[in-house]
Amino acid sequence: MKNITASFFFLIFSAICFAQQITCSPADKEAFENKTIEIDGFLENDFGKTIVAIGKTFIGTPYVAKTLEIGKTESLVINLHGLDCTTFVENVLAFGLLLKEGKSNFNSFTKLLETIRYKNGTLDGYGSRLHYFSEWIENNQAKGLVKNITNEIGGTELKKDINFMGTHRELYPFLKDDSNFEKILATEKELAKRTFCYVPQDQIAANEHLIQTGDIIALATSINGLDVTHTGIATREKDGRIHLLHASTGSMEVEVSKLPLAEYLKGIKKNIGILVARPL
Repeated sequence: MKNITASFFFLIFSAICFAQQITCSPADKEAFENKTIEIDGFLENDFGKTIVAIGKTFIGTPYVAKTLEIGKTESLVINLHGLDCTTFVENVLAFGLLLKEGKSNFNSFTKLLETIRYKNGTLDGYGSRLHYFSEWIENNQAKGLVKNITNEIGGTELKKDINFMGTHRELYPFLKDDSNFEKILATEKELAKRTFCYVPQDQIAANEHLIQTGDIIALATSINGLDVTHTGIATREKDGRIHLLHASTGSMEVEVSKLPLAEYLKGIKKNIGILVARPL
């Protein structure tokens, strides 16, 4: 609780720095600089191994929900002291891409994070954030940052109404604004025209050999209106099995799942399987 409170303190008193629409505390700017030093030399030919190596430097970082819900207007939030499952994946991918580009400056990092987090790579209000992870995968595939390999590893098509935000407006403070709400409804209308693939939970073990270290794993759900409830990064551990490196709501920190992914998912209520995206 102490760590979470401290992280919350940094968020509340975060400063707008370096560019308009970027929210970053001095502590997080320092954390960025320290992280670039820590991961220097991590780049490998196998980008997946690079991603996992970076991800494991965050082990022990507190899980903090709603880290992006700050202020009255959408800004690019830089928070390395408290991560939810999505911001963990986004920050790890951004640091990985920073290494690939041979850069270490803050402006390049923030641009990469904006590219990953927002539709077509541009922050244009709350509605431009990729709130639904199936859309996150699709949009980042269009940018050439990841490849959706779900269909290649035993995926099956699912048609489902993705409209949780629109039908639970009261849960999202930014949706009090009618303009934001209308943009979310427009996004959901577009998503209604699409299907997405997932690997059913009972078929993951048989297809586990097709998942690679560094693949992004998204947990598909049976909850009405939602596509995904959690996300993390695949890591093949010493037991030869794929585990999940993630910001866990169980331990309330970044960790590697004790159980292999296929067994871990059996304990997740409403889980029906996974989506898999491979960083490029």
